[in-house]
Amino acid sequence: MTQISLQELRQIADSLSALRGKSVAAAAMRSDQRQLRIELADGYLVMVTVAPDSVGRSRLEVDVVPKRMEQHQLEVRFETA
Repeated sequence: MTQISLQELRQIADSLSALRGKSVAAAAMRSDQRQLRIELADGYLVMVTVAPDSVGRSRLEVDVVPKRMEQHQLEVRFETA
């Protein structure tokens, strides 16, 4: 098991404390189980992601964002020939 810093734990706790008392409208897990997306009834999204850090260890990330911000995200895919 990898160690997580106290600062990172506090950031995750702060993100999750914003969810107290909110209702969940929907939840979906990516097929590779690396990301959990939770939609709240008030329009917020919670993204819980497990991603490798710079040395390949798993890192837990939690983001809480208004759903309207998601509409402005741009996803670009590069294809190789």
